[in-house]
Amino acid sequence: MNNKIIYLDNNATTKIDEKVLESMLPYMKEEYANPSSMYDFSKKSSNAIKEARGVIKDFVNAADEKEIIFTSCGTESANTAIRGVLNYNKNKKHIITTKVEHPCVLNVYKHLEKQGYKVDYIGVNSNGELDLEQLEQAITPDTALVSVMWANNETGVLNPIEKVSQIIKSKNKEAKLFVDAVQVAGKIPIDVQANGIDLLGISGHKFHAPKGVGALYINSKTMITPLIIGGHQERGKRAGTENVPYIVGLAKAAELAQDSLEFEATEIKRLRDKLESNILKTIYNARLNTGVANRVPNTTNIGFEYIEGELILLHLSDIGICASSGSACTSGSLEPSHVLRAMNVPFTAIHGSIRWSLSRFTTEDEIDYVIEKLPSIIEKVTSISPYQKELEQLKALHSK
Repeated sequence: MNNKIIYLDNNATTKIDEKVLESMLPYMKEEYANPSSMYDFSKKSSNAIKEARGVIKDFVNAADEKEIIFTSCGTESANTAIRGVLNYNKNKKHIITTKVEHPCVLNVYKHLEKQGYKVDYIGVNSNGELDLEQLEQAITPDTALVSVMWANNETGVLNPIEKVSQIIKSKNKEAKLFVDAVQVAGKIPIDVQANGIDLLGISGHKFHAPKGVGALYINSKTMITPLIIGGHQERGKRAGTENVPYIVGLAKAAELAQDSLEFEATEIKRLRDKLESNILKTIYNARLNTGVANRVPNTTNIGFEYIEGELILLHLSDIGICASSGSACTSGSLEPSHVLRAMNVPFTAIHGSIRWSLSRFTTEDEIDYVIEKLPSIIEKVTSISPYQKELEQLKALHSK
C-alpha cells in the first residue's frame, strides 16, 4: 500500500472524473471551432456552451441561464464579483467581509482598503461560526457589498447564508451579497434564489472538473462593471474566447456532483466521521478545532498539540498520504493559519493542525490505512517535541 497515493486533500483540488474527461475530448479534437464564428462548423461548440450554461443554471438554481457567466477559476469569479459591483457603484465606500475568507477574497478587500474603502472584518467564535450580531451592527446605508463564504476551506464550517442575506436586506436593501461557494459546490445543494444571494462563485477543480474553469452567478438585478474587457463574449461581462472543452467539463462535473449529493451527505460523512473519531480516540494530543459547528460532509480539521504540522505532513507523505496544514494558497507560508487564529485556536495546537478533506473517490480501505498509520507518526513527532512535560499532562488527562 506504500506505493499507493491516498489523497485526502480534496479541498485543495480534486482528480478529474473520467466521465468529465470523456465529455471534454471531442472539443479538444474534432470540434475545435471558435464558438463565436458564423459558419456551421462552429455551431456544435456554440450549442455546447449554451447547454453547459443551462446545466450550471440548474446546479445553483438560478432563475435564468443569462445569470451565469463562465470564468477561469474561483479567484477570477471573486474578483469579478467584488470589483465589478464596486466599480459600478463608485459612490459607496463601505464593504464587509469575514476574518476567515479565502485569500482570493480577503486579499481583494485588503487591496480595496488601500484604495480608500472602509472595510469591516466580521469575526467568528471558537468553533469558526460567524458572529451574526457583529455583522448586523456593521451594515450601514453606505454599505455596497458584503462577502461571506458559504463553507470555510480550512475547517469546512458552514455559514447560514440565508440568515446572512436576511440580515443584510433588513438593514440595507441595496447592499449586495457575494458568496464564495467554492467549497460547497458538489457537497451540499446550492440554491441562490432560496438563500437570497446576489452573486456566487464556484471553481471546477474542487468538484472533479479540470483546473482553469469556474462560473459566476450574477442575478439579473445586480449590475457590474466587467473585470476583463475585450470582445462580446459572456454578454459583455467577461471578454475572451470561450474555453469550450473546459466549460463542457464543468457542466458534466456539475451533473455528476448533483447526482452524488446524497452520497456526500451519508457515505462521505460516515468516512469523515470514522477518521475523525478514531484520531480523537487513539491520539491523546488531538483536538477537533471546529467543535460542534455544522460543516460540509467531507472536511475535518484536527490539531495535534505541542508538535509541528509540517513535520506530520512530511511523515505522512513518506507513506503516500496527502493532507494539508491549511489552504493550498497559504500552506507554503510559515505563518499560522489566519482562519485558526480568528477562531482563537490555542497556540499549543495551531501549528500542529491538519486538514483532512475527502471526496467521493475516497475508500474505506484508505481511511483504515490512515487510522492504522497515523498514531505511530504522531508518537514519533511528539518524541522530539520540547514540550514533554505538557504532553505527559495531556496523556494523563486523556487516559482518565
